Amino acid sequence: MTSNQEIRPPFPPFTYDTATQKVRMAEDGWNNRDPEKVALAYTPDSRWRNRAEFPVGRAQIIEFLTRKWATEHEYRLIKELWAFHDNHIAVRFAYEWHNDNGQWFRSYGNENWEFDPNGLMQCRYASINDLPIQSSERKFHWPQGRRPDDHPGLSELGL
Repeated sequence: MTSNQEIRPPFPPFTYDTATQKVRMAEDGWNNRDPEKVALAYTPDSRWRNRAEFPVGRAQIIEFLTRKWATEHEYRLIKELWAFHDNHIAVRFAYEWHNDNGQWFRSYGNENWEFDPNGLMQCRYASINDLPIQSSERKFHWPQGRRPDDHPGLSELGL
């Protein structure tokens, strides 16, 4: 169970504004690529499905993210709200990265999130596809870290 000291506003039930805020907070966390900090947004017993992996709990989430960001170089992510209801949010996302051989990819996906009353994510289900791209096809060019507020989102980029 989540302790009362562990809270992550905004809290469900979500409105358009609070769901949009929650999505941007998740994007910002993942773009900073700090597995320990990212894991704090999830309940201690959070359940995930990410491609063919099924991490459970913060320790497994940290291990998963550490491994992910060790191989996905120059990772930059954009998330966009798709739908929300009560304590659920659905997002679509794209991220760009390259592997050890210098091959660039744009990974597209959808996530379904479920939150506990304290605003921590208790379930995350992700479906992701990778598209090899040329370096010249990249669209995410901000410096590593948080996407600047004036950088276009997925819809503005036609993604």
